[in-house]
Amino acid sequence: MSVAKAGEAIKIDPEQNWRGGPLQGRPGFLIRRLHQIHTALFTEECGEEKITPIMYSVLSALSQVGPVDQTTLARAVAIDKTNMADILERLRKRGLIRRRVAPKDRRVRLTVLTEEGRALLDRIDDRAERAHARTVEDLPPAEQAQLVALMMRVIEAKDAVAPDPDSVD
Repeated sequence: MSVAKAGEAIKIDPEQNWRGGPLQGRPGFLIRRLHQIHTALFTEECGEEKITPIMYSVLSALSQVGPVDQTTLARAVAIDKTNMADILERLRKRGLIRRRVAPKDRRVRLTVLTEEGRALLDRIDDRAERAHARTVEDLPPAEQAQLVALMMRVIEAKDAVAPDPDSVD
């Protein structure tokens, strides 16, 4: 498998898909494609609840950490505060979370999972887990674990390349 160098023209037969071409050797392309596949599987499993994978991640993190400020929650799911604000507003409008003033610092607003949010998680946790399992089901269990371990190694090694956007001056 050859990988096209940066700046090298990619020749793609319009009658063919990406397989067999230079894109199949590009980790970024493959990661994006796998994300598309996972999102489609998640939508198949959980779509009737009108929730996206990132909304599910936010609700799941919130259920684990309890009432928390927006910045901490954004770091917990590795997204910037601006996107987090948009997601929280969508979740708030659906009654899945609520915002309240922190008792120890009135300048801070905490995000709290509502009973409706907890009920939604209870309804879809198994389905979301099924989407994760379906994403890698074509690999034997040992290779599934290896894939996750390799992704974690790459993320740990490159985490500084994409730091929390809100922590950069």
